[in-house]
Amino acid sequence: MKNYVFLYNNQKMKKIILLLTLFFSSILQSQNLDINLLKDINHSYTKTGGKMMIFITDSDDPVSFGLPIGLAINGLITKDKSNYLNSLEMLSTSLLSSILTTSLKFTFNRPRPFVTYPNDITQYAHAGSKSFPSGHTSFCFATATSFSLLYPKWYVVVPMFTWASLVGYSRMYLGVHYPSDVLVGAIVGSASAIGTNYLFNYVKNKREAKKVSLEL
Repeated sequence: MKNYVFLYNNQKMKKIILLLTLFFSSILQSQNLDINLLKDINHSYTKTGGKMMIFITDSDDPVSFGLPIGLAINGLITKDKSNYLNSLEMLSTSLLSSILTTSLKFTFNRPRPFVTYPNDITQYAHAGSKSFPSGHTSFCFATATSFSLLYPKWYVVVPMFTWASLVGYSRMYLGVHYPSDVLVGAIVGSASAIGTNYLFNYVKNKREAKKVSLEL
């Protein structure tokens, strides 16, 4: 019996070691893929492309704040309460996305690619100390997803996600983020928008149900 237990535990330990080995091997391989893909993007830099990407990367705040402010002003002019709520939802999404992104940055504390690979990656834009995930990408995907959920028309969805994707690409082009930073940033931003939208709809439906019950 003791021999059986020993063999069982031994086999179990071997499986755990194998899984851990495969896990860390995949991390190393993905890291190689991460930096190799970034090199290809960053090394394609041109002065004209750089100016264009700087303009795109700097569009995060004007668009992300401009849209909800525009909705609020429209609501003030037209007396449309729904625009106020949509504005509040978008701002709440941006706040949640920023909190999650900042928390992840300080949790993982990943150095910028131009710091880790100074001979391979050139920095073409200002960047803070933390790399993972991309704050610009998270912020823009939060805005794009939130606005698309509120106004689900193709002529809204396509331009918004094209813009957010270009911002993410610009962060790699300018050498300040890895592809994995951008990917996770997009996920965090989109998830923040979906979660906030669900919460706002839940509260809205609760209030409408309560209003109907009072009328009855």
